[in-house]
Formats: sequence, C-alpha cells, structure tokens
Amino acid sequence: MQRWLVALVLSFGIIGQAQADIRTEQVSQLSVEYLKGEGRVQGLRLAYRPVEFHFTTLPLLGDANLYLEASTNFWQYDQPSRYQSNVALALSPVLKKQFASWYGKPVFWEFGIGVTMLNKREFAGKDLGSYFQFEDRLGLLIELDPQHRKMLAIRYMHYSNAGLSSRNPGMDFLNIAYSWRF
Repeated sequence: MQRWLVALVLSFGIIGQAQADIRTEQVSQLSVEYLKGEGRVQGLRLAYRPVEFHFTTLPLLGDANLYLEASTNFWQYDQPSRYQSNVALALSPVLKKQFASWYGKPVFWEFGIGVTMLNKREFAGKDLGSYFQFEDRLGLLIELDPQHRKMLAIRYMHYSNAGLSSRNPGMDFLNIAYSWRF
C-alpha cells in the first residue's frame, strides 16, 4: 500500500522530479466532525486515517505530511418532520504542513482533493448531476496535547462533479472536527 500512495503523490506532482526523504507513521487516527452546509443542510462526518507520510524535502514546502483519509458523511436537509438525507463515502489524500505555533501548540494548514460517491444524486433541492463527486478541502488544525494525540480543526469542504455532468451546483460545508490518534 505504501508504494501505491507514493506513486499517487508522484503522479499529482507534489514531489515532482526531486528526491524526498519519506518516513511512514503507522498511527491510526479517528475524526468526528459537525458539518454546517448551505441553508438548512447539516451533517456528521466520520473519518479514519490509517497511515501518515512525513516528507522532509518537498519542493517549495520542505517539511510536510501527507495522509490518506477514508470518510463517511451523513447529510441532512430541512425540518425534523421532513428530513431528507444523503450519505457520501470519500477517499482523499491530504497534504498537511505546520506553519505556526499558538501558545506552544503546533498549528497546521491542510489541503486535499479526493473522490466521493453519493447514495442520492438529488439532495437539498439540487440535482448534483452525478453520484460521483470530488471532495476538496482547506483547513486549519491545532494540536491540543504534547503527545500529539488530540487535534481540533476547522475546515471548508466543497463537493462537486468538476463539470463531468452538465449539472454541477456543488455543496459547500464548514466543518469543526475533533480527532485523536491511537
């Protein structure tokens, strides 16, 4: 699996032609997130990260991490008596880099683009155009403890089919997440 992920990273051009020192950490991480979407859309996201790669010599970035995340999203729309729901399964490679410290706690940004499958193409009054979507994210994370086990994050996430269908209204979410390593 590690060779597959390194090949994926190379294919996206994150490393490019440069040689990179790569260290693999087999530390599992779980994340629970509350999602607030447009209008009356809200949800819950459960994510699992089985492995994280630490790169020490990435071009333009230097020291950064890459993790692979699998997630299940449960979206809800409207009032309790008329709820409409949707489930999204996603797989995303995510690049993470520390850029600051706040009261001695490391602060990171993250960026990722992954793939998602929806169980319903129509949701929240929109025809999303396809069951297949892309999951884009941009986030800020802070480690909460010195053992690097607990983390708090805020993320902007966007789901769309990237124009693979003539209909592509997309869905936007603002997430707050708590994650822990074990």
